[in-house]
Amino acid sequence: MPHCIIEYSKDLESLVNPLRMINAVHHGAVASKLFDESHIKTRARAYDVYKVGISDKAFVHVTANILSGRSVRQKTELSENILTELKRLQLLSVVITVQICDIDTESYSKVVL
Repeated sequence: MPHCIIEYSKDLESLVNPLRMINAVHHGAVASKLFDESHIKTRARAYDVYKVGISDKAFVHVTANILSGRSVRQKTELSENILTELKRLQLLSVVITVQICDIDTESYSKVVL
């Protein structure tokens, strides 16, 4: 845990390799010191069609799904760490957002085969 899902506008690929975004988010999660690095899962999905408000700015949105039980402070620090790492990519004219979501521990299932 966590599952970090990066959604971004495909046109950003001309400015930054998606793997760099994945690494930035991964490093932000590691910096939070909330998780064992081997348990962090990060993936990215590009969107060709999107709209951000009334602008034509590109976007990056990260959803970090984590098991419930973390404090608001811990979730805020995780969000800020991820945002800090993404800002280091020095993307221009882009909206970057991070959302931390709790996963209900009772209904979460996992198997490693």
